[in-house]
Order: sequence, then structure tokens, then C-alpha cells
Amino acid sequence: MAMALRPLDPARWLEVDGLRDGQLALKEELLKSAAEVVVATEPEGDEASAELLEEVRRSLAMFHPDAEVAPPVEGDHPIVAAARLVQEDLCVLVHSDVWRLRAACVCFPSRWDLSQKIGRTLDEVHGPVPHYHEELSAPVNSFFDRLGPRRSFWRLNWTLIDSPALHQPTVAQRSPSDDLSQWYFRVERQTLRRLESSGAVVFTIRNHVASAKDLCERYEDFGPSLLHSLETAPDEVLDYKGWRGVAEALRASLGGP
Repeated sequence: MAMALRPLDPARWLEVDGLRDGQLALKEELLKSAAEVVVATEPEGDEASAELLEEVRRSLAMFHPDAEVAPPVEGDHPIVAAARLVQEDLCVLVHSDVWRLRAACVCFPSRWDLSQKIGRTLDEVHGPVPHYHEELSAPVNSFFDRLGPRRSFWRLNWTLIDSPALHQPTVAQRSPSDDLSQWYFRVERQTLRRLESSGAVVFTIRNHVASAKDLCERYEDFGPSLLHSLETAPDEVLDYKGWRGVAEALRASLGGP
């Protein structure tokens, strides 16, 4: 396991594409119908959230001037106001005794419950992840301590899932069925940057979802690479991701022995 971080061009901190209108509309629906699920804040995160809102507005104006910016909604917490403007989910981590999640608007979770994460330390947030404590806890905490406002980073995380829906808060994992057309390859583009005034760290998550069947048909190496990843994943990861039996089903779909 590794963080696999890459330097982030400030111009590419936020993504704006043709899916923006639909995804912002979906966020709007969730903020109206399930605010208690997609928003969690603590007073310790208010200052940093206000700074984040200004950074989002500044970045959109500078790098995406054609992106329509909706007027603020009265009574919104700053992190909600920021989240209404971008396709990314937003999390703010503040250092007190240790780094803790103090504010978040996560409309498109990949099967995790925000209410169980707010106020938790980095180690506690990642507690369910197999081998995180042994292999990633120390480097992740050290990275947060050393991260400065002059350099930001990004990384990718992926999973195989049984639904194309962006809003997936259900904790329970289910293995995709034997029908490859019902499998979806979900990639999280994550960024990490330090806010200059508050010193908080902003963690953004942008989800991309595609049909695994389509990817296998379009890219010759995709299916074999995915199969290799599934076959070499530790048992703990297979259980955590809900991937038991998926490699066998994929091999059959690819026409393998």
C-alpha cells in the first residue's frame, strides 16, 4: 500500500466538465432531502470552511471563468456553500491534538457514512481499511504535518461496484453479479492542499464512474489488468471491498479458463 501522491497544478485543483450541471443539480436534491447524511460540521471547522469557500470562488474565477456560479443560499454553512459550486465533495481537517475531520459536505460517498467520520482522527477515519494502521498510518500523518500551502497533491483511488449511482452511503458491501454489464468501475480523484490562513487541510473527492463492460470492450488491457488486481488482492481487501468471487466471474466473462 502507498499514498501514490503526485504534484497538483493549481489550475487543475477543481474539475469542470460537461457533467457539472447534472451533478450540481443532484447535490442540490441531496442537500434538500438528506442534509443530515451529506453534511457534518463542528465549530472547530468553521474558520477553515469560510477560507475554503473563498478559495473555491477564487479558483473558479481564475481558472474556470465560464463556469456559472450560483448565488449563495441564506443560512448555508460555508462548506455547503462551497460544495454547491463544485463537482467535488469537500472535507476539512484541522489540527488540534492531532488531525481531525471537522467539516465535510460529501454528497457522493463510496459506501461510507459521514456521520461516523466527523470529529475523528485520520487513523479513526481510515480504521476499517485493511492494513492501513500497519502500512499507511505513519506516512499519512507525517504527510499532513509536512504539507505546506505552496504545494498541493493529488492521487487516484478505485473500486469495482454494483451500481453507477454517485450517492452511495450504504456501508454494507455487495459483490457485483455474474453479469459484467452490471459492474461499474469507480475512480476517486482526490486532492490535498493546505489553506494558508487557517492551516487546515482540504481533501477533495471527485468521482468518475464507467461501465466495466464498456471499458473491457474499449481497452484491450483493461480486463486483464483488472483481473490481475483482483487475483492478487489480499483476502482482507476482498472482504472489505465485497469482491469475493469477482475474479472468477470476470475471468469467465473474458473467456478465460
